[in-house]
Amino acid sequence: MLQETRLHRIRALLTTQHQVSTERIINELGISRETARRDIIELEAQGLARRVHGGLVAVDSQTEAPLQVRRSAQAKEKRAISVAAAQHLQPGQTLFLDAGTTTTMLAEQLRSMAGLTIITNSLQAAQALSAAEEHETLNNQVILLGGMMMAGAQQTRGEITVSEIYRYRADVALLSPVGIDAKNGASSFHPHEAAIARAMVQQAARTFLLADHSKLGVISRTVYAPIGEVDLLICDSGPAKAGALAALQQALPQVQVV
Repeated sequence: MLQETRLHRIRALLTTQHQVSTERIINELGISRETARRDIIELEAQGLARRVHGGLVAVDSQTEAPLQVRRSAQAKEKRAISVAAAQHLQPGQTLFLDAGTTTTMLAEQLRSMAGLTIITNSLQAAQALSAAEEHETLNNQVILLGGMMMAGAQQTRGEITVSEIYRYRADVALLSPVGIDAKNGASSFHPHEAAIARAMVQQAARTFLLADHSKLGVISRTVYAPIGEVDLLICDSGPAKAGALAALQQALPQVQVV
């Protein structure tokens, strides 16, 4: 039985039972204890379940809010985060920007800088960076990644987008995750968004995460960057997030709170 099939069956058990013991996984799938252990580790690495003594517990992943809702949520905090992120950048650098709402705000900040090469799959970010009259010269080189379009998302996606990312090397990947957790790292709700973010992390020398307080301590469906691959988190403290923020400050080499 392929691992993909096994993981699908274990997830089906978690959907109905919420918690599944290692013994049940072994019996239901007819696999060895070592294979069950590897599958349990893989599901936790993907952010789809959490290991506990004797088995797995499902990780509750809420559906991601529509784009228009995400744009307006914590807008003040996102603006402050984007301003702080721009201060870490300098002319001559090559940057990856994903299609998150906070990174789109960052694009507006970068327009006033000069000498950057900015590679993004976000139509909104590309438009913000290239907003000028036809006779004007842009301050930065803007590269919009090709790929498939998704209705209403205003971003490119899919295998073409990911393969294009691997053509480049960047100094910094600036990403806006759905969740950032001290144990599980950065995650996204949609697998296609996670694939793009993962490729950007792999092709960049450093990874900066831009996350408002609502994302701290959150584990979404698909993990794309283990905590050890994150160089800087820029966030706001927000209400009722002190524990998650403290854990991240211990786990990461640098956390900037705006």
